[in-house]
Amino acid sequence: MFKITIYSVRKVERPLFEKLNKYDFDLNLVSERLTIDNVDKAEGSDAVLISGFDDCDGEIIKKLHEFGINYVYTRVVGVDNIDFTAIDGYGMQVANAPGYSPRAVAELAFILGMTLFRHVSPATYNTHMANFALLPSYFANEIHNATIGIVGAGTLGTAEAKLYGALGAKVLAYQRHPDPENKAVEFTDMDTLLKESDIVSMHIPYIPGKTGNFIGKEEIDKMKDGAILVNTARGPVVDNQAVSYAVRNFKLGGYGTDVLLDEDKIMGKQFDSLDDLPNDIDKDLMLNYPNVIVTPHMGFYTEKAVEDMINISFENFDSMLKTGKPTHLVNK
Repeated sequence: MFKITIYSVRKVERPLFEKLNKYDFDLNLVSERLTIDNVDKAEGSDAVLISGFDDCDGEIIKKLHEFGINYVYTRVVGVDNIDFTAIDGYGMQVANAPGYSPRAVAELAFILGMTLFRHVSPATYNTHMANFALLPSYFANEIHNATIGIVGAGTLGTAEAKLYGALGAKVLAYQRHPDPENKAVEFTDMDTLLKESDIVSMHIPYIPGKTGNFIGKEEIDKMKDGAILVNTARGPVVDNQAVSYAVRNFKLGGYGTDVLLDEDKIMGKQFDSLDDLPNDIDKDLMLNYPNVIVTPHMGFYTEKAVEDMINISFENFDSMLKTGKPTHLVNK
C-alpha cells in the first residue's frame, strides 16, 4: 500500500483526509508542521504531502531522499517553500494543487476590502472602547459608486471581481497577458488602475526578483488619497514598510492583509505580544490597527477549499502511480 506522510494536518481536517481517501492510501497524519526536528516521522513512507506553512529546505529534502522518498507534493498552489535545487539534485518530483475553490480567498479579500471601505474596523474598535460618536472619518462612499482594481485577474482575482461586480462596482484589472474572454473585468494598464481605484486587491504570485515589492511607495503615491489596499497573495509582493507609513500619514485609508513577511516564523504561533514578532516591519505595520487588518493566512481555510485541496492532492498521487506523472507536475 502506498504510504503518504501528511504534515500540518489540523484537527478539523483529519476527518476530511480520512473521508476523501477513495484510493485507500496508507495515511500518516501529522499535526505539526514539517521541520528538521520531525522529518523522521516520514521515514518508511513513499511520499510526503505538505502545506504552504511547512519547511522544505535543502536539509529536509536531503533527509527525505535518505528515507527513499521521491515524491514531495504540496496541497496548495504556491511552491516557494520548496528548495527546487535540492529537489532536482536528488531527482525528486513535486506536484501542487491549483484550482481549489477560488471563492475561499476571493471572499476573504472582498470582506477585508469592504470592512475597510466602510470604516467598519475603526468604528467597531471605537464602540468597544465605549465611543459611540458618529465620527467624520466614518463618512463613506457606496460600493456601487466605487472602482475596484484587481492586480492579477486569474481564477482568484476574477472570483473577487465578480463579487464586486454583483454589487454594481466598476472593476478594473491589470494582467501581463489579459484574457479576452474574461468579461468580469475591464483590463487596463497599472498606472490607470492605481489612479482610478478606490480598492486595490492583490492576486499575483511572489516571484523573487520579479514581483517583490510590486506595490511600493511609488505605486502608493499614484493611488487616490484614502484608497484601500488588500493583499491575499504573498507578503513580499507589497512593501509593508511603505504601506505602514502611508496608513499612518493618511495616504492610504487602510490595508487588509492575510499574508506577512517571514510567515514561517509567525503564522500558526501564539506570541505574548506584538513586541515578540520576529520581523520589525510586520510589527510596525500591525501597530496601525484598526486601519490595518491582519488575518493569519486563513483565506484558503474553508471546508470546500480544503476538500478540493485534498482531492486534487490524492488525484496527483493516483495519476503518478498509474502514469508516472501527477496531474499537476511542477517544474522549476
